Amino acid sequence: MSYDDRTSSLWGWEGYRVETIQRRQGQRLEVWVFLGFERGAAMICDGCGAAVDAVHDIESRVVRDLPILDAATFVSVPRRRVACPDCGPRVERLSWLARYARVTTRLAESVGRLCAVLPIKHVAAFFGLHWSTVKAIDTHRLRAALDPPDLTNVEVLAMDEFALRKGHRYATVVIDPRQRRVLWVGKGRGREDIRPFFDLLGPAGCRRIKAVAMDMNAAYAREVEARCPHAVVVYDLFHVIAKYGREVIDRVRVDEANRLRHDKKARKVIKTARWLLLRNRDTIERKEDQVRLDELLDANKSLMTVYVLRDELKDLWRKSSPEAALKAWQAWATKALQSGIPALMHFAKRLEPYLAGIAAATVWRLNTSVLEGINNRIKVIKRMAYGFRDDAYFFLKIRAAYPGIP
Repeated sequence: MSYDDRTSSLWGWEGYRVETIQRRQGQRLEVWVFLGFERGAAMICDGCGAAVDAVHDIESRVVRDLPILDAATFVSVPRRRVACPDCGPRVERLSWLARYARVTTRLAESVGRLCAVLPIKHVAAFFGLHWSTVKAIDTHRLRAALDPPDLTNVEVLAMDEFALRKGHRYATVVIDPRQRRVLWVGKGRGREDIRPFFDLLGPAGCRRIKAVAMDMNAAYAREVEARCPHAVVVYDLFHVIAKYGREVIDRVRVDEANRLRHDKKARKVIKTARWLLLRNRDTIERKEDQVRLDELLDANKSLMTVYVLRDELKDLWRKSSPEAALKAWQAWATKALQSGIPALMHFAKRLEPYLAGIAAATVWRLNTSVLEGINNRIKVIKRMAYGFRDDAYFFLKIRAAYPGIP
């Protein structure tokens, strides 16, 4: 091998040798590399992978490669279409350049690695590429790595919604809670919106599903019951207690504050105690906050009632069996209905249709806590990019962030 051939092989442009290198100074410093065919190199059909001797035609193409030192690198490569006897005219297969690509494989891989940790805008500025070029490269990388998702061994699911953008625009994320893997993300939160996931799962996959954890979204539950004949719906503790906090504790707190409108000092104490009342007692670290909570509950019977019954409601998920959970529910509902507090009584009546899913949590120890962490990560991904113009690309980024654990 001659010195020139050895030097050409270092560049990694397999099947080609360097003929000319030019350094150009314009608005930016550029290096232009002109390639020629390497003597004796085999031509491979990109369709069937067979070696081919005949050439159909040749066209010159300019592609981008990784920067050389401080200069943007452009490679002029004569691209052959081989005359394959089986496939007809096909582009020659190259290990370093995809069929229709305008960037080399190694540049595309470098762009993809940076897109995993940086916004597209910054990656585009670093390599001197257009924003849309970087996005297209990263989209292709993500689809190649993630599509189609492997759903063969999935037996339990968890699903939740997250805010896509302002204006009550939502999307649904479905995960495998055992592997912490995002399986699917789609726009909307209705039955028809999540139906494509179950279509992707297929009849056999739907029959394999044993339990699905979710919030009290009736659309989710109805679609699961219709598509997964052996699945049990499990209602998540976090969402039920959060709903209790909004609809009962907050409502009672506001009503009590309004009742004390003529006692400005007492009214202020209640109005400013929202977050204190929504917290668990064992998570309150400051001694003064613990004392303040005790004084508030001692002084107000309605707040004491709804605060204590919230802790008793949580115990339903900790029971050893569905029968024990249902028995505990009867005791809890009796207290709630006899309390005389309208918000609490209304909540108890509305919660009763969900009892089967709450009792199922005693068998299937599933929850959407993993999803809450994923939703926080989704906010970070969205904020890092200053929003995404393309929902499909955004959903790919979410799936890539949670590929799952073995």
